[in-house]
Amino acid sequence: MPVQYVLGEWDFQDLTLKMKPPVFIPRPETEELVSLILDEEQRKRLTSTCSKVLQRCGPVILEVGCGSGAIGLSLLKKLPHSQLIAIDKLEAAVNLTKENADRLHLQERIHIFHYDIFSCPQEWLQPWGLVDMIISNPPYIFHEDMNDLAAEILCFEDLDALDGGIDGMDIIKEILKMASYILKDNGSVYLEVDPRHPKMVTNWLSSHPDLFLFVSAIHKDFCGKPRFLHIQKRRKEDHQGS
Repeated sequence: MPVQYVLGEWDFQDLTLKMKPPVFIPRPETEELVSLILDEEQRKRLTSTCSKVLQRCGPVILEVGCGSGAIGLSLLKKLPHSQLIAIDKLEAAVNLTKENADRLHLQERIHIFHYDIFSCPQEWLQPWGLVDMIISNPPYIFHEDMNDLAAEILCFEDLDALDGGIDGMDIIKEILKMASYILKDNGSVYLEVDPRHPKMVTNWLSSHPDLFLFVSAIHKDFCGKPRFLHIQKRRKEDHQGS
């Protein structure tokens, strides 16, 4: 059994989170994703002509596949005026995120739903309007690579949180389709992906111009592998004008 489950808790960024099987255990590289998002938010505040407004009104964030709540709760802690909508199709993950939000006294700024991106209508998320940001560490492992995972992962963790389908992009594509409807113009999508995905996602978005999304930046992890995508939504009038 992974040590995180044995101990019943684990540190992520500067938070101590409750851990319970089979909810996916956050990895160290995912902490880099949080840091990238925070750096980008800081840059926006420094360069915006409305910085005072931005400081009073933080972003509305949608996390797809919240798991233990590690990513979203870290952002809520560091962005004091932000709001989070967290969804996961695993009920155990929804319950664990709720528990961690309560432990960290962040429950007033988070809305958590048992939601399957493949089968639930997007109308469920409409009461909060358009969001500023979508974040996710989605299932991105190529299906053929699943058997190569360590035995403790295969035996104890939720494999649906890892298996991304034949090309590792099943959930990634659904997130991007959702983003075209629920993301504000100039809004951002931040994804952790397989190193083979940046080129694949760029090509896929090029073949789907109706989504009005483009890859803004590709960032490497601490091993030097292209691991994180920053995708933005262009305004439709900008696209038409080009």
